Amino acid sequence: MAQNATIYKVELSISDMDRHYYETHKLTVAKHPSETDERLMLRIIAFALNAHENLEMTKGLSTDDEPDIWQKSLSGELDVWVALGLPSEKVMRQSCSKADKVIVYPYGGRTAEMWWEKIKNNTTRFENLQVVSFSEKDTDALAKLASRSMRLQINIQDGDVMVSADDSIVYVTPLKWKSAA
Repeated sequence: MAQNATIYKVELSISDMDRHYYETHKLTVAKHPSETDERLMLRIIAFALNAHENLEMTKGLSTDDEPDIWQKSLSGELDVWVALGLPSEKVMRQSCSKADKVIVYPYGGRTAEMWWEKIKNNTTRFENLQVVSFSEKDTDALAKLASRSMRLQINIQDGDVMVSADDSIVYVTPLKWKSAA
């Protein structure tokens, strides 16, 4: 874990009706000093959207050559590479050559939209790349749920995500900008 990282304990109960995945994960998430609550919560949502028994959070912002989340096969190959933010075309190309499936979750409102407009034509050759965005309104609402100890219930149905924590409920609609082939 990153030095000076803030540790978050998360009990994440996932009910994914789309994939028929129902499980509770106990996560210890290290929040890098430069990471925002918005990004932290988006990492947790990305984990829930791709939940699998072999899915794990990585060192994230602490390393340049690892995604935020990955899933490795039992023999060590990278099955799924999950990255947050606005990676360069070079980083996406390298990611797509390392993993069977790459999912990028850009965020940041207009900045993310401008990034996608600039880069989208260069991503058509990456058949294993998926790009899923979230509105600024959704990520702002998620950031307000962040606390050092969280019990989150995430329900996923028809692509929509409902996140509940204590007495708060946030509805999030992922926007698919690019689907994998």
